[in-house]
Amino acid sequence: MKNIKSILFFLLGSISLGIGVAGIVLPVLPGGPFFLFASFCFAKSSKRIENWFKGTSFYEKYVERFRQKKGMTRKEKIRINLIADAFILFSVFYVDILLVKILLVILALYKHYYFIKKIKTLKPKQEEIAKDFI
Repeated sequence: MKNIKSILFFLLGSISLGIGVAGIVLPVLPGGPFFLFASFCFAKSSKRIENWFKGTSFYEKYVERFRQKKGMTRKEKIRINLIADAFILFSVFYVDILLVKILLVILALYKHYYFIKKIKTLKPKQEEIAKDFI
């Protein structure tokens, strides 16, 4: 049973890592959340894979920076939300299925709630201090 769990977490981590890498290139996908999820999955799969992932540049640039800063600057939040909102809005106008449109609007509203209430907003001074650790 443990082997199946490890394999499942490894597969989920690999898929999330792939989507995260695609998110670096494509403005549609934010790569950071996928790297965070990949980190979680790799940590659950095995210590050796977790150590490998922690040594990658993806981990250092996206996961470690977020973990050390313990939040995002207002500028980062706005940039991510504007890009995501543009694609969600495009999808709402492009899709003809009412249920999908409603789900997209709910997703957009939840995304704003999450960024405003759940992710700490760092002041510019805190951002400079956080950069010293990076």
